[in-house]
Amino acid sequence: MVLANRLADGQVVFLAADGGWVGDIARGAVAGDPVAAQRLLADAQLAESRNAVVEPYLIDIRDEGGRRQPVSFREAIRAAGPTVRTDLED
Repeated sequence: MVLANRLADGQVVFLAADGGWVGDIARGAVAGDPVAAQRLLADAQLAESRNAVVEPYLIDIRDEGGRRQPVSFREAIRAAGPTVRTDLED
């Protein structure tokens, strides 16, 4: 699976099978093998060259009770959303 940040707002997004970007890990494209993973990454890097996202990279995921979860603790935090309160005013 490919994770990146959307350039417009910095939100974490996942590359979808249709080449678009989605905020929900459940809707992201999953590569079945290393060749497919490299294909997804190449598509993501093309999107980066078009200024849609920044720093796309591959992440490992696992299925936990029917839900996709990143293997890495860091990626699990990123996939869950902001770790700061967004409901407070500056």
